[in-house]
Amino acid sequence: MPLWAAVIAAGLLLGPATLSRADETCQSPYMPKIVGQEDYVYVWTLGIEGLGDGSDKLVTVGANPERPDYGQVVSVLSVGGRHEAHHGGLSDDRRLLWAGGLDDSMIFLFDIASDPAKPRLARTIDDFEQKSGGVVGPHGFYALPGRMLISALSNSEDHGGRTAMVEYTNDGEYVRTIWMPEQAPYGYDARVNAHLNRMLTSSFTGHDNYMRPLGELMADAEAMQNFGDSMVVWDYHARQPLQILRLPGAPLEIRWALDPRHEYAFTSTALTSKLWGIFRQPDGSFEALELADIGDPEKLPVPVDISLSSDDTTLFVDTFMDGMVRVFDVSDPRNPKQIYERKIGEQVNMVSQSWDGERVYFTSSLLANWDGTGNPDEQFLRAFTWDGKQLEPTFELDFRALELGRPHLMRFGQLDFWSGDTVSEAPAGHGTRP
Repeated sequence: MPLWAAVIAAGLLLGPATLSRADETCQSPYMPKIVGQEDYVYVWTLGIEGLGDGSDKLVTVGANPERPDYGQVVSVLSVGGRHEAHHGGLSDDRRLLWAGGLDDSMIFLFDIASDPAKPRLARTIDDFEQKSGGVVGPHGFYALPGRMLISALSNSEDHGGRTAMVEYTNDGEYVRTIWMPEQAPYGYDARVNAHLNRMLTSSFTGHDNYMRPLGELMADAEAMQNFGDSMVVWDYHARQPLQILRLPGAPLEIRWALDPRHEYAFTSTALTSKLWGIFRQPDGSFEALELADIGDPEKLPVPVDISLSSDDTTLFVDTFMDGMVRVFDVSDPRNPKQIYERKIGEQVNMVSQSWDGERVYFTSSLLANWDGTGNPDEQFLRAFTWDGKQLEPTFELDFRALELGRPHLMRFGQLDFWSGDTVSEAPAGHGTRP
C-alpha cells in the first residue's frame, strides 16, 4: 500500500462541512471570486518512475485547520503514465480543473464539484496537437466566459518555440487556434485585464529545450539562444496583437494588478533575474520597465512563479535554483522594495496565496529534467501563514516519502461552493458567485 493511502486508512475521517470561502489571487476575472478559508489544495503532480505508481496524479490535501484532514493527503487520482504534468486552471464556473502535460500534450479535465474531497477524471483530451493544427505543450489554462484559453509552448513541426494559444469550450470541444505573431513567436502565460480589454502574453522556450536536462541545456550556447524575450499586448476581444514589448531573458508569469484603477502588471525574467512592470501610458499603449534585481543575477537564481496580494501591495517571487522566496513591497509599483526573504527548500517553484493574504503555499517541482540541478531533489508542499512581516510554517508534506512524485501546480477548493449556502464576498471590480 502506498504511504499516502496508509495515512488515509489510519483513521483520517472527514468531518461535517463547515462554511468556507477561499480563492487565490491569480485567478481569471471571469471566475467568481470567493474569499476566506480554503478547504483543499489540489496539487497537480509529476510521476517519478519507480516511486509509488510512477504516474502523474492530482493530489488533494486538506487545508482547513478546523477539519480533521488538515495538512493530510485526502485523496489521490492517478491519470496513468508520465506526461510532464505542469500547469492547470479552473473553468469559469469552478466545476472543472483542467491540467496538461507538456511532453505529449495530453489534457485532463477533473470534476472537483461532485465531491470536492475526491475529484474524478471527467474527460481526457488526447488530440490537442491534431485539433489545434500542430500546437504542442499546453501550458497555461485560463478561464474565459464559457471557454478555456490554453497558452502553449511549442509546435509539432520543429519542437521549437513558435507556438499559439488554443481555445476550447468548457466541456472540452475545440474552438480555435490563435498563433503568436511572427515577430514574437514564443509563448508561456496569458492574462486578461477585463476593464481595459487587454491581454498580455509572455514567452519561454520550445519542447526541445524544456525537455532537456537543465545542466546540459545551459552548457549548449546555441540552445540557450532559443528563449523568448517578448511580451505581447493584445486586444482581448478581437484576439489581435497591438504591441510587442521586449524583456530580455524569458518573461514568465504575468500578474495584473487587481484594483481596476491600477493599470499595470508585473512579471519576472527567468534568465536575467529581473522584476519588470508593464504600465499603461496616457495614450493607451503600454511600456515595459525594469524595476529591480531578484537576488543576485550573477548567480542565476532563476525566478519562476510570482504572486500578487489582493490589495496590490505585496509581491511574492520564488527563485528555483536557490529555493528562496523574496517579498517585495509594490505599493509604489514603479519603485518596489524587497522587505523579506526566506529559504523555502533546496528548490522551490510555485507559490499560491490566499485572497485574505494570511496563507501562502509552496511546491518544489519545475520540470522533471530540471529538478535537483545543483541541489538535492527534494519534493514538497509547504504551507505558511503570513502576517505582513514574516512567514511561519504550518504544515508540510514530503511527496517523495509519501511516494507521490513531484508537486507542481496548486489550486484551492471549497466543500460548499456549489451547495448554495456560501455567501460570496469580493472587492469592487471583481466577479462574484451568483
